[in-house]
Amino acid sequence: MKKITLALALLASVWSFEAIAQSKAENPIKVAIDLNGVKDDKVPVTVSAPKISSDKIVYHIPKTVPGTYSTDNYGKYVDDLKAFDAKGKELAVTKTDDNSWEITGAKKLSKVTYWVNDTYDIEDQHDVFSPAGTNIDAGKNFMLNMHGFVGYFQDKGQLPYQVTISHPAELWGATSLTDADAADTKDVFNYSRYFEVGDHPIMYSKPNYATFKVDDMDIVLAIYSPNGTFDAKDIAPEMEKMMQAQKRFLGSVNSTKKYAIILYLSDMMKPDAQGFGALEHNTSTTVVFPEQMPKEQLLPALVDTVSHEFFHIVTPLTIHADQIQYFDYAAPKMSEHLWMYEGVTEYFANLFQVNQGLISEEDFYNRMAGKIKNASRLNDTMSFTEMSANVLTEPYKAQYLNVYEKGALIGMCIDIIIREKSNGERGILDLMKKLSKEYGMEKPFKDADLFAKITAFTYPEVGDFLNKYVRGTTPINYDEFFAKMGVTKTTRQVPGNVFIKGQTPYVTVNPDTKEIIVMPGIELGAFWTTLDLKGGDIITEVNGKAYNLDNIYDLVMGSQQWKEDEAITIKYKRDGKDMTTSGKVKLSYEEATGYIATDHSKDKLRDAWLKG
Repeated sequence: MKKITLALALLASVWSFEAIAQSKAENPIKVAIDLNGVKDDKVPVTVSAPKISSDKIVYHIPKTVPGTYSTDNYGKYVDDLKAFDAKGKELAVTKTDDNSWEITGAKKLSKVTYWVNDTYDIEDQHDVFSPAGTNIDAGKNFMLNMHGFVGYFQDKGQLPYQVTISHPAELWGATSLTDADAADTKDVFNYSRYFEVGDHPIMYSKPNYATFKVDDMDIVLAIYSPNGTFDAKDIAPEMEKMMQAQKRFLGSVNSTKKYAIILYLSDMMKPDAQGFGALEHNTSTTVVFPEQMPKEQLLPALVDTVSHEFFHIVTPLTIHADQIQYFDYAAPKMSEHLWMYEGVTEYFANLFQVNQGLISEEDFYNRMAGKIKNASRLNDTMSFTEMSANVLTEPYKAQYLNVYEKGALIGMCIDIIIREKSNGERGILDLMKKLSKEYGMEKPFKDADLFAKITAFTYPEVGDFLNKYVRGTTPINYDEFFAKMGVTKTTRQVPGNVFIKGQTPYVTVNPDTKEIIVMPGIELGAFWTTLDLKGGDIITEVNGKAYNLDNIYDLVMGSQQWKEDEAITIKYKRDGKDMTTSGKVKLSYEEATGYIATDHSKDKLRDAWLKG
């Protein structure tokens, strides 16, 4: 999973739901989801019951989805759950918690019915991460993250499932699954166990997709753009270029034959998804971004985000602990190794770009410098393994975002140690390949054993690092590790945001008139003073486009693409008079830490690190 903060991602994997094996020869649990039957923004679901030998059985909707590292209680969005016998007689049902329903008379149970509400249009009422959430917009879009629609009977998670989805003919289901029904109003999907149901999201909308091949892997990119702003065919070339580079970087690690990128673009002008980022699955990724993002920003954001999710095929999809392999959706226990699952994944998502020439060496250093800065704002003395194991509760939950910052830096430091000790011949990718071979999708490791196994595959210095900086509480001196590659700290000038400095915005909005007003009573930045704009001025138009509260997001996001000395014209009102100012964009610059290669005696080693 990757969460994105814009002026502002996980997983169901190859994880078995339980350790107890059950016969695959039994008839599948059949689920019917009717997208034609929406009432009050809810979808009806019917679930057939397996053979039950006890008088009582519990039906669960997941409390936590593996890898989102949060308690989301998807059962809260299920209403009016009822149980029936084969003759249609209603059985007694007791809701025992947010996500569980106990059914009495279970030996006679034939089916369970209920209604599912969605999460996107009520995001101010919960914390469900949008790429793991659900959307019901009748006739337009259905985001079916299946853990929000389909549950499981206690101790029956290993039984096969068959899910039938009835839908309007004009809506097409984007997924990596194969539809077993040829009808254009009904899709049928078969699964070997409950885990696979949640591992395959489906998005229904009017067709807006592109397909391409990366070596022997078929890729589908599907987009829902509510206002028709983006076409999948315009995005696909950048995604294809990225995934070709990833496949070259990974080599033989990945064997996925089909992969779906499911992109939901949120309309910021109405109640809609607000949590931007992505959620990875074994053969697909769900992504949410604002539709108002300019294409020049959306494309690099997609490259960073989707590449992160795709790299999850290494860990935790292939390399993972017992807690993940035998994940308990009702009472989850977390693994200690988020530094690897999310951190190494995020490191790869940056390393492969410099390795494959998608970004420069300077860009890579700047990205790592940014992560150092972001990590410094979080608790740098908290044990990373302790935080990971307890991430569902405070104070550890508040430190979760550090998995993308310090977690990636941990991966970088391990990579540097291995490169230095092997004279550049091996790195962290080599380590992950060895771990993949040692474990793999169906063979988890014990949390307590991982550090020793990594040390055996690498060097004692790597084990010392893990114990001191990952299990321990000692902050990392990143300059020491950069120096091993001949890289030293420097300072650089970076452009500041036109509309905000620190926590101080340069504009405000009148909620009654929707007017955008230059903030009075503060010292304005160079952009504003150069154009002779003053506090109290009402901005009405920029470069020929009218703006107010309804589309201020477009203005703020678009401004991040403005260049120094670019021509600009702004219309505004001052003291009731319409006025116009024209000139050139002047940006305010701030000093930031960066890194630069200075020791040329280590050029060969550094090149092996970044290009090897």
